Amino acid sequence: MIDIGLTHIALPVANIENSIKFYATYAEMQIVHRRIDQESEAEVVWLSDRTRPFVIVLIQTKSVQPVLSPFAHLGVGCRSREAMDALCAIARQEGVLIQEPKDSGYPIGYWTFLRDPDGHTLELSYGQEIGLITEQDS
Repeated sequence: MIDIGLTHIALPVANIENSIKFYATYAEMQIVHRRIDQESEAEVVWLSDRTRPFVIVLIQTKSVQPVLSPFAHLGVGCRSREAMDALCAIARQEGVLIQEPKDSGYPIGYWTFLRDPDGHTLELSYGQEIGLITEQDS
């Protein structure tokens, strides 16, 4: 099957192992592909939560510029508000919580921002209804 639509986002990372750990912890993502790029000799990892055909491509680089930060971000929906609060407690302890959780009502829901090891922003949310909104007839 050939993929169509939005399939991935690629992020430069300074330490690929730290980034893999971050996205495994906070976004329930796992490695689905790993290789050394033959041209650049950079390590490349594809991460997926296996809920849809979409991956985050991590590419090892010497420096990361620019970064996705505050308003440019990746968004991940959590299973429950309690699960999100538990992740926020870990993020707070690890010093990666950028903003305390906030409930913005429908359709945004309960959300927060975290900082990944390279300074990219990850939004965790509960209660966003993107799936329902995109399924509505235009």
